[in-house]
Amino acid sequence: MAATGAGIGALPHSEAHYFNSYNHHGIHEEMLKDEVRTKSYRDAIYNNKHLFKDKVVLDVGCGTSILSMFAVKAGAKHVIGVDMSTIIVKAREIVEANGMSDKITLLQGKMEEVELPFPEVDIIISEWMGYFLLYESMMDTVLWARDKYLRKDGKGLIFPDKATIFMAGIEDGDYKDEKIGFWDNVYGFDYTPLKVTALTEPLVDTVELKAVVTDPSPVITFDLYKVTVEDLAFKMPYHIPIRRTDYVHALVSWFDIEFSACHKPVRFSTGPHSRYTHWKQTVFYLADVLTVQEGEAISGVLSCKPNAKNRRDLDIEIDYKTETDNAGRAAEGHCTYTMA
Repeated sequence: MAATGAGIGALPHSEAHYFNSYNHHGIHEEMLKDEVRTKSYRDAIYNNKHLFKDKVVLDVGCGTSILSMFAVKAGAKHVIGVDMSTIIVKAREIVEANGMSDKITLLQGKMEEVELPFPEVDIIISEWMGYFLLYESMMDTVLWARDKYLRKDGKGLIFPDKATIFMAGIEDGDYKDEKIGFWDNVYGFDYTPLKVTALTEPLVDTVELKAVVTDPSPVITFDLYKVTVEDLAFKMPYHIPIRRTDYVHALVSWFDIEFSACHKPVRFSTGPHSRYTHWKQTVFYLADVLTVQEGEAISGVLSCKPNAKNRRDLDIEIDYKTETDNAGRAAEGHCTYTMA
């Protein structure tokens, strides 16, 4: 069945750029080789065949259709995969090569515009997570599909269904000097206007566990059965206990994912304490260097909302202050970031 919506070329530039970025096989290769990601989905589906047997499944943002094929292997009656990018052409070939064309229908188009061959589905599966969990705003699309197509008797399932954002403090002076301090003297010239810009761009990178100075702090959990699009713009307090006496140059964020519908819940983390994932971690360098001691804490408020010009980008604000009895080391501040 063909999609009813317009093609990528008819989309606004920011939207077209987003979908076009998934046209090339390279990004899908990176995701498929992410064993933490892919095996977690596989285990959640294969180990719960009783949930998938004879069910109609919707794969939102199906990519190369690996999740769709997992679902068929688990006994699904039929799977509908939806993706806007042209990788779906290759996905059809992959599905055919694996003898599943009679079980999997692949539709190219925006989820909000395609016409599904079933009025409702029993299960929604999707790998929707972006950097800092919400970057690229694909969660919006999953929630739309939930409200439109997931069965209304309360027995519909979402895989995965819970996501939690965490924060911690890290010592990262060498890299901060290299990344931020570089602009103080560029071949003898003052480039501090670009230093300001560098401080407002979060860094997506792998953080070594030894750099983490604090305990992790859960900031917000999204339950995909209940959350609304409005909830994705949030303002939440955090409290990070200091684990060792050190400096804090940045706050680092990651997310954990849970498939709680499973007979034996499946979970994975994208944090510095876990195996590598392609999401890595998101680092927010602070304007100040915080001097902290074991037993103290950093507290504040984390705010996040879609960018007004491009909803797939994020505007993030972090208020922070050190909780210490030493007035000489007390610090507080406010930083703004754009994740684009």
